[in-house]
Amino acid sequence: MSFLQLQGVEKYFGDLRAIQGIDLSIQRGEFIVFVGPSGCGKSTLLRLIAGLEHIDRGTLTLDGRDITDAPSSKRDLAMVFQSYALYPHMSVYENMSFALKLAKEDPKVIREKVERAARILNLTPYLERTPRALSGGQRQRVAIGRAIVRAPKVFLFDEPLSNLDAALRGQTRVEIHQLHRDLGATTIYVTHDQVEAMTLADRIVVLRDGQIEQVGTPLELYDRPANQFVAQFIGSPQMNVVESRHLPTVPNVPQDGFVGLRPEDVTLQPAAQAAGGGLPGTVKLIESLGAETLIYVTVDSGAQLVSRQAHRSPLKHGERVGVFVDAANAHRFDAQGRAARVG
Repeated sequence: MSFLQLQGVEKYFGDLRAIQGIDLSIQRGEFIVFVGPSGCGKSTLLRLIAGLEHIDRGTLTLDGRDITDAPSSKRDLAMVFQSYALYPHMSVYENMSFALKLAKEDPKVIREKVERAARILNLTPYLERTPRALSGGQRQRVAIGRAIVRAPKVFLFDEPLSNLDAALRGQTRVEIHQLHRDLGATTIYVTHDQVEAMTLADRIVVLRDGQIEQVGTPLELYDRPANQFVAQFIGSPQMNVVESRHLPTVPNVPQDGFVGLRPEDVTLQPAAQAAGGGLPGTVKLIESLGAETLIYVTVDSGAQLVSRQAHRSPLKHGERVGVFVDAANAHRFDAQGRAARVG
């Protein structure tokens, strides 16, 4: 039996059907990531689970208990917000212990729980500081610590890293991943960043227009996307998708369909070395990233492709090249963008 079960969940804002009949089963201890573009409904769905928005239709069950209409405070969930939502006049200790004090926990138990969470999150030296004396990353850890001390059945994260700079995002992402492994807690995490989704999730839920497009492990979505939307949303840089007529070297594509190629499945050779092999094209842009190189090329047939090379390239802007594609790893989509399986 699923630990957290959503069945036919819907949400309306006026005439807008923002969440359109979501069915989802989450197992105990899973790290689930909701991902999708802005406006896809991922934060709304999280708020429905948290009880911050009313479910208009459908049911929500947690550990065998129907919590569809239960108030947020009675759901045994803890939410970490994008904006931290800390009390500015309280110390770190007071912020982390506030919910336990409201619940009239024993002061000794409160101190034990707060000190344990502080050790886990490396916050022990900062317990007497106020939030304004902390960095953004430390504030986010305080918000996480406030959730940990409550020992909820499910942790809910609403884009917790979006206010951090790139370096802190990477560091805090590692900390959240380690925290999940240490606590073994069921976690639902919302992000628009597919890199966060790929690195954190046990399973990813890809959303578009209030509906689930696909659910699977990161590599399942990367290797076997259900449609063109998922194919181009998962992966950085995104999958090359071009009309099949531009890539005649890829067989078995549906009529008026599309070919998808991951950048690592597109290789380039200088025209002189290609000896007439491959598709003729011209280099338009080179991004030298150190450990890898991204090369943007225009094929003479009109296709725009990105090639990822795991080395530094001698190619130059404007150089003529032969473009070789790995047809064995190509993805095929019909005219409606649905994956077409071969064989």
